[in-house]
Amino acid sequence: MQRFIPHFLQQETRESLIEGILEILEARFDVRDVPKLASALHRIDSEQRLQELLREAFQTPSLEAFQQTLGLIVTVRGLIVTTNGNDSR
Repeated sequence: MQRFIPHFLQQETRESLIEGILEILEARFDVRDVPKLASALHRIDSEQRLQELLREAFQTPSLEAFQQTLGLIVTVRGLIVTTNGNDSR
């Protein structure tokens, strides 16, 4: 049983970090695609990386900049290409 406690605590910490990141982004920006952001954050295993992203959520100049940090969007020659294949000008 003691083997599972550190794993459980790590999961709780990850969930808290993810919730914190999403709350900050929702408060700072008009976040409409929370499920996509949450999905991307849940794929991150590193607690250290999530802590970095929590700081980034406070400092990022825009939601798009944060999404670029996550790799959700890539700007190519004036197009914004999302990882789901949609693009916009």
